[in-house]
Parts: sequence; C-alpha cells; structure tokens
Amino acid sequence: MPRRRTIETRENDARAVELRRRHLNYAQIAAEMGYKDSSGAHRAVERGLADMAQEPAAEVMRLELERLDDIARGFQRIFATRHYVVSVGAGKVVMDPAKPGVPLVDDAPVIQAGLALLRVMERRAKYLGLDAPTKSRVEVITEDVIDAEVAALARQVADNDAAAAGSRTT
Repeated sequence: MPRRRTIETRENDARAVELRRRHLNYAQIAAEMGYKDSSGAHRAVERGLADMAQEPAAEVMRLELERLDDIARGFQRIFATRHYVVSVGAGKVVMDPAKPGVPLVDDAPVIQAGLALLRVMERRAKYLGLDAPTKSRVEVITEDVIDAEVAALARQVADNDAAAAGSRTT
C-alpha cells in the first residue's frame, strides 16, 4: 500500500514542478531542493505532475456540480411558486370562471420547471456515474445457421410429405 504523503511533501513536489517549468534540469532541481541525486528530483516532479492532473479534474467536477445545484435551485423556486394566468392583451390576472374572485392557476411554469429539474437531476446522475450501465444481448445469426435451419425445415417437409403419401396409399 502506498505511503500517505504529507502536505509538506506535496508542496515540495509542486515546487519541483515549478522549477522544472523554469527549465531547470533534474540535477539542478536536486541541488536546489536538497535531493541526493537527480532521480529524487525526477520522482518529485512526476508526483507533482500527477497531483496537478488530479486536482483540476476534481475542481472542474466540483464547479460543475455547484452550477447544477444553482440551476436546480432556480427551477425549484419556480416549481414551488404558485403561478397565475395573465391575459396577453391587458396584462391582467385572469380569474377562475368556476370560482369567482379567485385567480386562475397556471400549471405550465410548474410543469416546465419540473421537467427542467428532471433534466438537471439526470445530468447530475450521469456526471457522478450513478446510472447503472445498460446491459445488451447481441445475437449474431450467420448465413451458415440460416442454411442449416432451411435444410432442417426442408427435411421436415419431405418427411411430412412422405408420411402423408404413405397414409393415402393404405
């Protein structure tokens, strides 16, 4: 099992990468950082580069999930709010003809927000890998298999014809 690295080791590895970016060779990095030889500097640079490759991916995922959360919160507000039908021409709230004095509720924004929330949830699940992969079964039927089946059916027909002809003569 690999040894856990300390924060100090990670910082040293990052410093080794920075020195390498400034075009120092491994022997120079080893001398600057106190490594015994250039192989220690090389390992430090490799570890630092590996850390840098992992951190941006994790950061991007965190940012994307935050964006999805923000979008979902906006749709959730729309979903939780009561909406009323407003007339296009006059811009006034339309009253419910079945209930005098009560505004006519508009369900369209709630339905649209609900569908948008589902899309956000699907995207989040896909991003996090929560959906199980779908299983497929593929069966390949070759020409040989078809020819063999046709031949078997032809034998069956011939046997049935022979049996029918035998029963007619008796």
